[in-house]
Amino acid sequence: MPAPTLNDLKAFTAVAAHRSFRKAADELGLSASTLSHVVRTLEKNLGVRLLNRSTRSVAVTEAGERLLVRLGPTLHELQAALDEVTSFGERPRGSLRINANETAARLLLQTVVPIFLRRYPDATLDLVTEGRLVDIVEEGFDAGIRLGEALSQDMIAVRFGGDVRFLAVASPEYLASRPVPSVPEDLKNHDCIRVRLPSGKLYRWEFEQRGREMTVDVPGPLTLDHIGLMVESAVEGLGIAYVPERAARADLDESRLTIVLEDWCPSIPGLHLYYSGRRHVSPLLKAFIEVLREELP
Repeated sequence: MPAPTLNDLKAFTAVAAHRSFRKAADELGLSASTLSHVVRTLEKNLGVRLLNRSTRSVAVTEAGERLLVRLGPTLHELQAALDEVTSFGERPRGSLRINANETAARLLLQTVVPIFLRRYPDATLDLVTEGRLVDIVEEGFDAGIRLGEALSQDMIAVRFGGDVRFLAVASPEYLASRPVPSVPEDLKNHDCIRVRLPSGKLYRWEFEQRGREMTVDVPGPLTLDHIGLMVESAVEGLGIAYVPERAARADLDESRLTIVLEDWCPSIPGLHLYYSGRRHVSPLLKAFIEVLREELP
């Protein structure tokens, strides 16, 4: 049996990660037909099907999943070794993959990313935005960005950008026709813009006042899964929204929104860039963290 090459294995992992030959081909700089041929040859040499293909989708077989579990860490370590060697060159180069939620991605694009790309012209940044928490090691990311309270203990975290604060906000027009809530329980008598988490569950709003914590399963006729749309809906008078202060700041400053239950909305630990403590940190990730600390201390 001919031994698979490194490029063969990278081709398979790329298709498995994207669940698409076209997207994987774009990442690898190949044509979709060439990539398909590479994967079929790999399957033929191994004597097992790794991917199930249809006209609309690509799915990883059980054999493919087992190979991915063993292959992912190995390829990551190999890339780390190569990155370590290239660190002896003039400046960091290569590709950096970071997983973040949309709010964090917007903040990075406004501050860190332009400076990082100008400073390291041989670098490419793959910034993937999604709401769900992912296993960054298993899914091939160099780092992730989330709120500090969402991180697992085995990750090394770099805090940046200060604390964050979630606020309950509503339009003056909405509040003109309703009694302003004075305690979180009062929200049960209001139209609240409910939050659907990436898992599909509805978020129960969390409040705290002088060490007293309270969680409310708020009612409301409207449920959304996008912070920007929640803010817009609150501005339109559709109810009370619970959103990050940064997302609502412009509308608060222009008096399109008003804060309610402000004493129940303390600051919490903010965004963290995190990465596995069991893996080598590439020179490129070190460079990104350096810029991050400069721009968002």
